[in-house]
Amino acid sequence: MERNMWDSTKLGNLQLNHRFALSPMTRNRANPDGTPGPRAAQYYAQRAGLGLLITEGTQPSADGQGYLNSPGIYHQDHIEGWKAVTDAVHRGGGHLFIQLMHAGRIAHPDNTPHHRQPVAPSAIGAGQTITTPTGHQTTAEPRELSTEEVRATVQEFRTAAAAAVAAGADGVEIHGANGYLIHQFFSPNANHRTDLYGGSIKNRARFALEVAQAVSDEIGPERTGIRLSPLSPTGGLIEGPEAKELYSYLAQELAKISLAYVHVFHFGDEELLAAIRSNWPGPLLLVRKGRTLETLHKDVVSGLADIIPIGTLALANPDFVERYRTGATMNEPDRTTFFRGGEKGYIDYPTFEQSAK
Repeated sequence: MERNMWDSTKLGNLQLNHRFALSPMTRNRANPDGTPGPRAAQYYAQRAGLGLLITEGTQPSADGQGYLNSPGIYHQDHIEGWKAVTDAVHRGGGHLFIQLMHAGRIAHPDNTPHHRQPVAPSAIGAGQTITTPTGHQTTAEPRELSTEEVRATVQEFRTAAAAAVAAGADGVEIHGANGYLIHQFFSPNANHRTDLYGGSIKNRARFALEVAQAVSDEIGPERTGIRLSPLSPTGGLIEGPEAKELYSYLAQELAKISLAYVHVFHFGDEELLAAIRSNWPGPLLLVRKGRTLETLHKDVVSGLADIIPIGTLALANPDFVERYRTGATMNEPDRTTFFRGGEKGYIDYPTFEQSAK
């Protein structure tokens, strides 16, 4: 029987009514102390119809912050702030996974509460532009984490996962993609370590696997997902010809932990994607660059993917699922408001019914 986007599916302990989800998207609207902003509960609740909502990247520690006004989940105030969000989403019939994101070298001291030098696998700068309180600056040169600090960072992820569940989240997604800390460990041009976390494929994957195991041990593998973006150049990373071998190994080892899902942001290497799929037996979330509304369903129908997360179209269309179901016209996303504070471009996109009125 052919699968379609309206088939129900099971993800960990969750029963989902369709094959869409909300993709994690940076919004830069948290309070300066890292608590979710005053409109965050409304923003996520508006999109509860997507079923599974994966939040914006949320730092597991002060060292994990890279951007201005990104949320945290390592303090009691953060837990209370996220509780308002999870309650609102649950009232709307949705489920929420908080994405745990340590920015690593994609950071600047001016953006963090302690103003310390960023940390990374190795003392190699990303050379990227980042917004700070005084305008655009180049990401700061990081310092290399000691072996003991790497292990302590694993525990920060574990503690943050426990805090997320205490805040009412249904689970967490470990951000191992898009040029941030875990992804930096994978990449030979960002990881020159000579200890157990550098050199071989097994060693470069070790940090990600230790984080996945620690989080799963803390909150359960059925509450734990991970995002990967093989061959993404984001953050100045160059993964090279070993990428297929590395991600195949990762998929095999993650399968042993029995995570709730693996979430792939796909950059075009179909052979590499097929290798992940063949080594990962669990639910696969898949985002493709360059996809269209007309092609969203194809990977579910083919059996390659189980769930299709929606990004900017869901940002601009809180009722995305219903619009897609009925073929209604979509709102156009306003890119000038993606990363600005306030209601505009955040909670003011109309539903189709509101537009019709």
